Amino acid sequence: MPRYKLVIEYDGTGYVGWQRQANGLSVQEIIESALSRLEPARGGLRGAGRTDAGVHAAAQVGHVDLAREWRPDKLREALNAQMRPEKVAILLVEAAAEDFDARFSAKARHYLFRIVNRRAPLTFDAGRAWLVKRPLDAAAMHEAAQCLIGRHDFSTFRDSDCQAENPVRTLDKLDVVRKGDEIHIHASARAFLHRQVRSMVGSLEHVGSGKWRAEDLKAALGACDRARCGQVAPAAGLYLIGVDY
Repeated sequence: MPRYKLVIEYDGTGYVGWQRQANGLSVQEIIESALSRLEPARGGLRGAGRTDAGVHAAAQVGHVDLAREWRPDKLREALNAQMRPEKVAILLVEAAAEDFDARFSAKARHYLFRIVNRRAPLTFDAGRAWLVKRPLDAAAMHEAAQCLIGRHDFSTFRDSDCQAENPVRTLDKLDVVRKGDEIHIHASARAFLHRQVRSMVGSLEHVGSGKWRAEDLKAALGACDRARCGQVAPAAGLYLIGVDY
């Protein structure tokens, strides 16, 4: 039974997230429906990460087992043709080893969060970034963010509905860079807790606006208390941009 690795791009606006849910249309459901029109998938489509409603992906990864051999480029073209006009695209299809697992084989996941820091409302980026009108100090945000690097109990930055058994995670990278009116926050780890990135970004916004100092962010982390999280940044600014294997 051949296994295929899929690299997937999508605009998460209007979807309930990556994973199939009863309350609306998901990205997983769109792709699985397209697969079913080509041939029955064995066990469905598995993804590297369960992005929330409104979160985007530039390089989500999934795997699927099919009944027959496909030339990878032909499978990509066939899937994309079946999904029109959905805001989902298969960028790449590769034959994968039978033990490859999009979720459990992943060694690192990389996210980008986009903040547009200006007074004017969003036009082209509406639904694709977080508009913050008050001035933000990106350098202060980056400096404060470094206290979150490493292995910590991230309970403060964990959603109350998170189903992970252990709140301890190792954060490998959390960089904050200003590019004109935009502030980009890059986060990398092997695995994240539910809404961890958005929770960290929301608290970093407090640092950038002067509401918090770096010491306040460090104290919030150490408290291991969800009530100490500054805020949760909106889903529209978050992108899954890569998965390492």
